[in-house]
Amino acid sequence: MAGPLDELVRDQKAGLAHGVTSVCSAHPLVLEAAVLQAVETGTAVLIEATSNQVDQYGGYTGLDPAGFRDLVLALADRLGLPRERVVLGGDHLGPNRWRDRPEREAMAEADDLVRAYVAAGFTKIHLDCSFACAGESLSLPDAVVARRAVRLVRVAEEAAGAEAGRLRYVIGTEVPVPGGADHALDGVPPTPAPAAGKTLETHRAAFAAAGLGAAWERVMALVVQPGVEFGQRDIADYRGERTRELRHVLDEEPGMVFEAHSTDYQLPGSLARLVRDHWAVLKVGPALTFALREALFALAAIEEETVGTARSGLAEVVDRRMREEPGGWAAYSSGSYARALRLDRLYGYSDRVRYYWTDPEIAAAQRRLFENLGGAPVPLALLSAHLPAQYARVRSGVLAARPHDLVIDRVRDVLRTYAAACAPRPKEYA
Repeated sequence: MAGPLDELVRDQKAGLAHGVTSVCSAHPLVLEAAVLQAVETGTAVLIEATSNQVDQYGGYTGLDPAGFRDLVLALADRLGLPRERVVLGGDHLGPNRWRDRPEREAMAEADDLVRAYVAAGFTKIHLDCSFACAGESLSLPDAVVARRAVRLVRVAEEAAGAEAGRLRYVIGTEVPVPGGADHALDGVPPTPAPAAGKTLETHRAAFAAAGLGAAWERVMALVVQPGVEFGQRDIADYRGERTRELRHVLDEEPGMVFEAHSTDYQLPGSLARLVRDHWAVLKVGPALTFALREALFALAAIEEETVGTARSGLAEVVDRRMREEPGGWAAYSSGSYARALRLDRLYGYSDRVRYYWTDPEIAAAQRRLFENLGGAPVPLALLSAHLPAQYARVRSGVLAARPHDLVIDRVRDVLRTYAAACAPRPKEYA
Protein backbone atom coordinates (compact mmCIF):
# COMPACT_ATOMS: atom_id res chain seq x y z
CA MET A 1 0.00 0.00 0.00
CA ALA A 2 2.78 2.44 -0.90
CA GLY A 3 1.78 6.03 -1.51
CA PRO A 4 3.18 9.56 -1.87
CA LEU A 5 4.42 9.67 1.72
CA ASP A 6 6.35 6.43 1.25
CA GLU A 7 7.95 7.87 -1.88
CA LEU A 8 8.96 10.91 0.14
CA VAL A 9 10.68 8.82 2.81
CA ARG A 10 12.32 6.59 0.21
CA ASP A 11 13.77 9.58 -1.63
CA GLN A 12 15.13 11.10 1.59
CA LYS A 13 16.85 7.86 2.50
CA ALA A 14 18.24 7.57 -1.03
CA GLY A 15 19.95 10.95 -0.77
CA LEU A 16 17.38 13.27 -2.35
CA ALA A 17 16.23 16.41 -0.56
CA HIS A 18 12.55 15.72 -1.18
CA GLY A 19 9.89 17.33 1.00
CA VAL A 20 6.14 17.75 1.17
CA THR A 21 4.03 20.72 2.15
CA SER A 22 1.50 19.87 4.82
CA VAL A 23 -1.40 22.30 4.40
CA CYS A 24 -2.98 22.78 7.82
CA SER A 25 -6.09 24.84 7.17
CA ALA A 26 -9.81 24.38 6.88
CA HIS A 27 -10.59 27.58 4.96
CA PRO A 28 -12.24 26.65 1.63
CA LEU A 29 -10.23 29.23 -0.36
CA VAL A 30 -6.95 27.97 1.09
CA LEU A 31 -7.94 24.39 0.33
CA GLU A 32 -8.84 25.39 -3.21
CA ALA A 33 -5.44 27.05 -3.62
CA ALA A 34 -3.72 23.89 -2.37
CA VAL A 35 -5.61 21.65 -4.77
CA LEU A 36 -4.90 23.97 -7.70
CA GLN A 37 -1.22 23.99 -6.80
CA ALA A 38 -1.16 20.18 -6.93
CA VAL A 39 -3.02 20.16 -10.24
CA GLU A 40 -0.47 22.53 -11.77
CA THR A 41 2.61 20.76 -10.42
CA GLY A 42 1.33 17.22 -11.01
CA THR A 43 2.03 16.25 -7.41
CA ALA A 44 0.00 14.93 -4.51
CA VAL A 45 -1.50 17.31 -1.98
CA LEU A 46 -1.25 16.69 1.75
CA ILE A 47 -4.02 18.43 3.65
CA GLU A 48 -4.27 18.09 7.41
CA ALA A 49 -7.10 18.97 9.75
CA THR A 50 -6.07 20.01 13.25
CA SER A 51 -7.96 18.61 16.22
CA ASN A 52 -9.28 22.01 17.30
CA GLN A 53 -10.55 22.72 13.78
CA VAL A 54 -12.18 19.35 13.14
CA ASP A 55 -13.29 16.83 15.73
CA GLN A 56 -16.12 14.38 16.37
CA TYR A 57 -18.28 17.30 17.54
CA GLY A 58 -17.45 19.67 14.68
CA GLY A 59 -14.55 21.68 16.14
CA TYR A 60 -14.49 25.43 15.57
CA THR A 61 -15.19 24.93 11.84
CA GLY A 62 -18.40 23.00 12.40
CA LEU A 63 -16.91 20.06 10.46
CA ASP A 64 -16.37 16.54 11.69
CA PRO A 65 -13.70 14.43 9.93
CA ALA A 66 -16.16 13.03 7.39
CA GLY A 67 -17.40 16.54 6.57
CA PHE A 68 -13.85 17.82 6.12
CA ARG A 69 -13.04 14.85 3.88
CA ASP A 70 -16.09 15.55 1.73
CA LEU A 71 -15.13 19.23 1.41
CA VAL A 72 -11.62 18.39 0.22
CA LEU A 73 -12.66 15.61 -2.15
CA ALA A 74 -15.40 17.76 -3.68
CA LEU A 75 -12.78 20.41 -4.43
CA ALA A 76 -10.46 17.80 -5.91
CA ASP A 77 -13.25 16.46 -8.14
CA ARG A 78 -14.26 19.93 -9.29
CA LEU A 79 -10.72 21.08 -10.02
CA GLY A 80 -9.53 17.90 -11.70
CA LEU A 81 -7.20 16.41 -9.10
CA PRO A 82 -7.48 12.60 -8.96
CA ARG A 83 -8.53 11.40 -5.54
CA GLU A 84 -5.54 9.09 -5.29
CA ARG A 85 -3.35 12.22 -5.22
CA VAL A 86 -5.13 13.55 -2.12
CA VAL A 87 -3.60 12.59 1.23
CA LEU A 88 -5.61 13.50 4.32
CA GLY A 89 -3.95 13.85 7.69
CA GLY A 90 -5.05 14.44 11.25
CA ASP A 91 -2.87 16.88 13.18
CA HIS A 92 -2.37 16.97 16.97
CA LEU A 93 -4.71 14.02 17.53
CA GLY A 94 -4.79 13.33 21.24
CA PRO A 95 -6.17 14.86 24.43
CA ASN A 96 -5.30 18.47 23.53
CA ARG A 97 -8.93 19.57 23.13
CA TRP A 98 -9.87 18.12 26.51
CA ARG A 99 -6.75 18.69 28.59
CA ASP A 100 -8.77 20.55 31.22
CA ARG A 101 -10.23 17.16 32.17
CA PRO A 102 -8.64 14.21 34.01
CA GLU A 103 -6.66 11.76 31.88
CA ARG A 104 -9.40 9.11 31.90
CA GLU A 105 -11.96 11.49 30.39
CA ALA A 106 -9.57 13.27 28.04
CA MET A 107 -8.18 10.06 26.58
CA ALA A 108 -11.66 8.60 26.10
CA GLU A 109 -12.47 11.65 23.97
CA ALA A 110 -9.15 11.23 22.14
CA ASP A 111 -10.06 7.62 21.38
CA ASP A 112 -13.27 8.76 19.72
CA LEU A 113 -11.40 11.52 17.89
CA VAL A 114 -8.90 9.12 16.33
CA ARG A 115 -11.63 6.62 15.55
CA ALA A 116 -13.59 9.30 13.67
CA TYR A 117 -10.56 10.42 11.65
CA VAL A 118 -9.62 6.89 10.61
CA ALA A 119 -13.21 5.96 9.78
CA ALA A 120 -13.37 9.02 7.50
CA GLY A 121 -10.35 7.83 5.50
CA PHE A 122 -7.56 9.95 6.96
CA THR A 123 -4.29 8.03 6.58
CA LYS A 124 -1.60 10.29 8.10
CA ILE A 125 -2.12 10.29 11.85
CA HIS A 126 -0.12 12.64 14.06
CA LEU A 127 -0.31 11.30 17.61
CA ASP A 128 0.10 14.24 19.97
CA CYS A 129 -0.12 13.12 23.58
CA SER A 130 2.40 15.67 24.86
CA PHE A 131 -0.17 17.92 26.54
CA ALA A 132 -0.79 17.49 30.25
CA CYS A 133 -4.30 16.71 31.44
CA ALA A 134 -5.94 18.13 34.57
CA GLY A 135 -3.86 17.62 37.69
CA GLU A 136 -0.67 16.66 35.82
CA SER A 137 2.64 18.49 35.62
CA LEU A 138 3.07 20.45 32.41
CA SER A 139 6.11 18.44 31.33
CA LEU A 140 5.12 14.81 30.84
CA PRO A 141 7.66 11.97 30.88
CA ASP A 142 8.32 10.28 27.54
CA ALA A 143 6.92 7.06 28.96
CA VAL A 144 3.52 8.64 29.64
CA VAL A 145 3.37 10.23 26.17
CA ALA A 146 4.35 6.94 24.54
CA ARG A 147 1.79 4.96 26.56
CA ARG A 148 -0.99 7.26 25.45
CA ALA A 149 0.22 7.26 21.84
CA VAL A 150 0.20 3.46 21.78
CA ARG A 151 -3.34 3.47 23.12
CA LEU A 152 -4.42 5.68 20.22
CA VAL A 153 -2.55 3.54 17.70
CA ARG A 154 -4.49 0.52 18.89
CA VAL A 155 -7.73 2.46 18.40
CA ALA A 156 -6.64 3.52 14.91
CA GLU A 157 -5.60 0.01 13.89
CA GLU A 158 -8.90 -1.45 15.07
CA ALA A 159 -10.90 1.29 13.33
CA ALA A 160 -9.03 0.73 10.06
CA GLY A 161 -9.39 -3.05 10.16
CA ALA A 162 -8.17 -4.62 6.92
CA GLU A 163 -7.09 -1.15 5.71
CA ALA A 164 -4.68 -0.58 8.59
CA GLY A 165 -1.74 -0.96 6.23
CA ARG A 166 -2.64 2.42 4.72
CA LEU A 167 -2.07 4.30 7.98
CA ARG A 168 1.13 6.28 8.52
CA TYR A 169 1.93 7.55 12.01
CA VAL A 170 3.81 10.59 13.31
CA ILE A 171 5.11 10.62 16.88
CA GLY A 172 6.98 13.03 19.15
CA THR A 173 7.04 14.59 22.60
CA GLU A 174 8.48 18.04 21.82
CA VAL A 175 5.62 19.36 19.74
CA PRO A 176 5.13 23.11 19.14
CA VAL A 177 1.80 24.57 20.24
CA PRO A 178 -0.74 24.46 17.39
CA GLY A 179 -1.14 27.82 15.66
CA GLY A 180 2.00 29.55 16.92
CA ALA A 181 3.38 30.79 20.22
CA ASP A 182 1.22 32.95 22.49
CA HIS A 183 4.22 34.85 23.89
CA ALA A 184 7.16 36.90 22.65
CA LEU A 185 9.96 34.74 21.28
CA ASP A 186 13.47 35.03 22.68
CA GLY A 187 15.17 32.29 20.75
CA VAL A 188 13.84 28.76 20.19
CA PRO A 189 16.41 26.07 20.97
CA PRO A 190 16.31 22.91 18.87
CA THR A 191 15.53 19.60 20.53
CA PRO A 192 18.75 18.10 21.95
CA ALA A 193 19.77 15.03 19.98
CA PRO A 194 19.86 12.76 23.07
CA ALA A 195 16.30 13.80 23.98
CA ALA A 196 15.08 13.00 20.46
CA GLY A 197 16.82 9.62 20.62
CA LYS A 198 15.20 8.86 23.96
CA THR A 199 11.76 9.74 22.60
CA LEU A 200 12.31 7.43 19.66
CA GLU A 201 13.46 4.49 21.78
CA THR A 202 10.71 4.97 24.39
CA HIS A 203 8.05 4.84 21.69
CA ARG A 204 9.70 1.86 19.98
CA ALA A 205 9.66 -0.06 23.26
CA ALA A 206 6.04 0.91 23.99
CA PHE A 207 4.88 -0.27 20.56
CA ALA A 208 6.74 -3.56 21.00
CA ALA A 209 5.34 -4.14 24.49
CA ALA A 210 1.83 -3.60 23.16
CA GLY A 211 2.31 -6.07 20.31
CA LEU A 212 2.15 -3.30 17.71
CA GLY A 213 5.37 -4.10 15.86
CA ALA A 214 3.64 -3.96 12.48
CA ALA A 215 2.28 -0.51 13.25
CA TRP A 216 5.75 0.66 14.32
CA GLU A 217 6.97 -0.11 10.80
CA ARG A 218 4.46 2.49 9.60
CA VAL A 219 5.69 5.29 11.87
CA MET A 220 6.94 7.63 9.13
CA ALA A 221 8.02 10.73 11.04
CA LEU A 222 9.25 12.09 14.33
CA VAL A 223 8.31 15.61 15.41
CA VAL A 224 11.21 17.47 16.96
CA GLN A 225 11.90 21.19 17.29
CA PRO A 226 14.43 22.40 14.67
CA GLY A 227 14.40 25.86 16.23
CA VAL A 228 11.63 27.46 14.18
CA GLU A 229 8.55 29.22 15.52
CA PHE A 230 6.46 32.35 15.15
CA GLY A 231 4.45 34.52 17.50
CA GLN A 232 2.33 37.59 16.96
CA ARG A 233 5.32 39.83 16.19
CA ASP A 234 8.33 37.52 16.03
CA ILE A 235 9.76 34.80 13.81
CA ALA A 236 12.47 32.38 14.90
CA ASP A 237 14.38 31.50 11.73
CA TYR A 238 15.99 28.15 11.03
CA ARG A 239 19.73 27.97 11.71
CA GLY A 240 21.12 24.74 10.36
CA GLU A 241 24.34 24.92 12.35
CA ARG A 242 22.31 24.36 15.54
CA THR A 243 20.91 20.99 14.36
CA ARG A 244 24.14 19.23 13.31
CA GLU A 245 23.65 16.42 15.83
CA LEU A 246 19.87 16.38 15.87
CA ARG A 247 19.47 15.87 12.14
CA HIS A 248 21.34 12.53 12.33
CA VAL A 249 19.11 10.92 14.97
CA LEU A 250 17.10 9.10 12.28
CA ASP A 251 20.05 8.04 10.12
CA GLU A 252 19.56 4.38 11.08
CA GLU A 253 15.77 4.47 10.73
CA PRO A 254 15.01 3.39 7.14
CA GLY A 255 11.35 4.39 7.27
CA MET A 256 11.41 7.66 9.18
CA VAL A 257 12.01 11.35 8.53
CA PHE A 258 11.50 14.46 10.64
CA GLU A 259 8.34 16.54 10.62
CA ALA A 260 8.66 20.29 11.21
CA HIS A 261 5.78 22.24 12.71
CA SER A 262 5.34 26.03 12.70
CA THR A 263 7.44 26.57 9.56
CA ASP A 264 5.20 29.51 8.62
CA TYR A 265 7.05 32.67 7.48
CA GLN A 266 10.42 30.94 7.10
CA LEU A 267 12.53 32.37 4.27
CA PRO A 268 12.71 30.31 1.05
CA GLY A 269 16.31 29.31 1.70
CA SER A 270 15.47 28.20 5.22
CA LEU A 271 12.66 25.97 3.98
CA ALA A 272 14.99 24.35 1.44
CA ARG A 273 17.63 23.86 4.13
CA LEU A 274 15.08 22.21 6.43
CA VAL A 275 14.21 19.71 3.71
CA ARG A 276 17.89 19.06 3.02
CA ASP A 277 18.44 18.47 6.75
CA HIS A 278 15.74 15.74 6.78
CA TRP A 279 12.72 17.77 7.92
CA ALA A 280 10.82 16.34 5.00
CA VAL A 281 7.32 17.31 6.17
CA LEU A 282 6.87 21.09 6.39
CA LYS A 283 3.65 22.08 8.11
CA VAL A 284 2.13 25.47 7.29
CA GLY A 285 -1.21 26.98 8.25
CA PRO A 286 -1.42 30.53 9.60
CA ALA A 287 0.90 31.85 6.87
CA LEU A 288 -1.69 30.72 4.32
CA THR A 289 -4.61 32.46 5.98
CA PHE A 290 -2.33 35.45 6.64
CA ALA A 291 -1.89 35.70 2.84
CA LEU A 292 -5.64 35.23 2.42
CA ARG A 293 -6.30 38.14 4.78
CA GLU A 294 -3.73 40.28 2.98
CA ALA A 295 -5.48 39.69 -0.33
CA LEU A 296 -8.96 40.34 1.03
CA PHE A 297 -7.90 43.54 2.79
CA ALA A 298 -6.09 44.66 -0.38
CA LEU A 299 -9.29 44.14 -2.37
CA ALA A 300 -11.20 46.07 0.29
CA ALA A 301 -8.76 48.96 -0.17
CA ILE A 302 -9.37 48.82 -3.92
CA GLU A 303 -13.10 48.78 -3.23
CA GLU A 304 -12.73 51.99 -1.22
CA GLU A 305 -11.41 53.70 -4.36
CA THR A 306 -13.94 52.30 -6.82
CA VAL A 307 -17.28 51.67 -5.11
CA GLY A 308 -19.76 54.17 -3.71
CA THR A 309 -22.00 53.82 -0.68
CA ALA A 310 -22.57 50.07 -0.97
CA ARG A 311 -19.03 49.16 0.06
CA SER A 312 -18.44 46.02 2.11
CA GLY A 313 -16.22 47.73 4.69
CA LEU A 314 -14.63 44.31 5.18
CA ALA A 315 -11.64 45.37 7.31
CA GLU A 316 -13.83 47.46 9.59
CA VAL A 317 -16.37 44.66 9.95
CA VAL A 318 -13.61 42.18 10.82
CA ASP A 319 -12.13 44.51 13.41
CA ARG A 320 -15.48 45.29 15.01
CA ARG A 321 -16.53 41.66 15.27
CA MET A 322 -13.16 40.69 16.72
CA ARG A 323 -13.49 43.40 19.36
CA GLU A 324 -17.02 42.26 20.14
CA GLU A 325 -15.91 38.60 20.40
CA PRO A 326 -12.31 38.73 21.72
CA GLY A 327 -12.00 35.07 22.69
CA GLY A 328 -10.11 34.16 19.53
CA TRP A 329 -7.33 36.74 19.83
CA ALA A 330 -7.05 38.44 23.24
CA ALA A 331 -4.67 35.87 24.75
CA TYR A 332 -2.26 36.48 21.87
CA SER A 333 -2.06 40.25 22.30
CA SER A 334 0.06 41.95 24.92
CA GLY A 335 -0.23 45.61 23.93
CA SER A 336 -1.80 48.12 26.29
CA TYR A 337 -2.74 50.71 23.67
CA ALA A 338 -5.61 50.52 21.23
CA ARG A 339 -3.35 50.90 18.19
CA ALA A 340 -1.01 48.12 19.34
CA LEU A 341 -3.95 45.83 20.05
CA ARG A 342 -5.37 46.54 16.61
CA LEU A 343 -2.06 45.68 14.96
CA ASP A 344 -1.87 42.38 16.83
CA ARG A 345 -5.51 41.64 16.22
CA LEU A 346 -5.58 42.24 12.47
CA TYR A 347 -1.99 41.82 11.33
CA GLY A 348 -0.18 39.55 13.81
CA TYR A 349 1.75 36.58 12.45
CA SER A 350 -0.44 34.24 14.49
CA ASP A 351 -3.29 35.39 12.24
CA ARG A 352 -6.05 35.21 14.77
CA VAL A 353 -8.36 36.59 12.07
CA ARG A 354 -8.59 33.05 10.72
CA TYR A 355 -10.98 32.12 13.50
CA TYR A 356 -13.51 34.73 12.38
CA TRP A 357 -14.07 34.21 8.64
CA THR A 358 -17.15 32.06 9.30
CA ASP A 359 -18.74 34.81 11.42
CA PRO A 360 -22.04 35.62 9.62
CA GLU A 361 -21.39 39.37 9.40
CA ILE A 362 -17.83 38.90 8.18
CA ALA A 363 -18.86 36.25 5.66
CA ALA A 364 -21.58 38.58 4.35
CA ALA A 365 -19.06 41.42 4.02
CA GLN A 366 -16.71 39.18 2.05
CA ARG A 367 -19.52 38.18 -0.29
CA ARG A 368 -20.40 41.83 -0.79
CA LEU A 369 -16.75 42.61 -1.55
CA PHE A 370 -16.60 39.93 -4.24
CA GLU A 371 -19.91 41.11 -5.69
CA ASN A 372 -18.82 44.74 -5.77
CA LEU A 373 -15.57 43.96 -7.55
CA GLY A 374 -16.79 41.06 -9.64
CA GLY A 375 -18.74 42.96 -12.26
CA ALA A 376 -15.65 44.12 -14.13
CA PRO A 377 -11.91 43.43 -13.96
CA VAL A 378 -10.17 45.10 -11.03
CA PRO A 379 -8.46 48.29 -12.30
CA LEU A 380 -4.85 47.49 -13.14
CA ALA A 381 -3.36 50.61 -11.58
CA LEU A 382 -5.01 49.83 -8.25
CA LEU A 383 -4.03 46.19 -8.54
CA SER A 384 -0.43 47.30 -9.01
CA ALA A 385 -0.65 49.40 -5.86
CA HIS A 386 -2.15 46.73 -3.61
CA LEU A 387 -1.30 43.30 -5.08
CA PRO A 388 1.81 43.83 -7.22
CA ALA A 389 2.66 40.15 -7.77
CA GLN A 390 -0.87 39.48 -8.97
CA TYR A 391 -0.72 42.61 -11.13
CA ALA A 392 2.34 41.20 -12.91
CA ARG A 393 0.54 37.92 -13.61
CA VAL A 394 -2.57 39.70 -14.86
CA ARG A 395 -0.43 41.83 -17.16
CA SER A 396 1.30 38.72 -18.52
CA GLY A 397 -2.06 37.04 -19.19
CA VAL A 398 -1.80 34.10 -16.80
CA LEU A 399 -4.25 35.40 -14.19
CA ALA A 400 -7.70 36.94 -14.42
CA ALA A 401 -8.31 40.22 -12.57
CA ARG A 402 -11.28 38.76 -10.69
CA PRO A 403 -11.54 38.87 -6.89
CA HIS A 404 -11.74 35.13 -6.35
CA ASP A 405 -8.82 34.39 -8.68
CA LEU A 406 -6.67 37.13 -7.15
CA VAL A 407 -7.18 35.84 -3.61
CA ILE A 408 -6.43 32.25 -4.60
CA ASP A 409 -3.27 33.35 -6.39
CA ARG A 410 -2.03 35.33 -3.38
CA VAL A 411 -2.38 32.21 -1.20
CA ARG A 412 -0.57 30.24 -3.85
CA ASP A 413 2.37 32.64 -3.56
CA VAL A 414 3.05 30.96 -0.20
CA LEU A 415 2.47 27.48 -1.61
CA ARG A 416 4.84 28.15 -4.52
CA THR A 417 7.61 28.95 -2.06
CA TYR A 418 7.02 25.65 -0.28
CA ALA A 419 6.79 23.73 -3.54
CA ALA A 420 10.17 25.07 -4.63
CA ALA A 421 11.73 24.07 -1.29
CA CYS A 422 10.19 20.58 -1.40
CA ALA A 423 11.07 19.65 -4.99
CA PRO A 424 13.41 16.62 -5.05
CA ARG A 425 17.07 17.55 -5.56
CA PRO A 426 20.48 16.22 -4.53
CA LYS A 427 21.34 16.76 -0.87
CA GLU A 428 24.38 18.82 -1.89
CA TYR A 429 21.99 21.59 -2.89
CA ALA A 430 22.53 24.52 -0.53
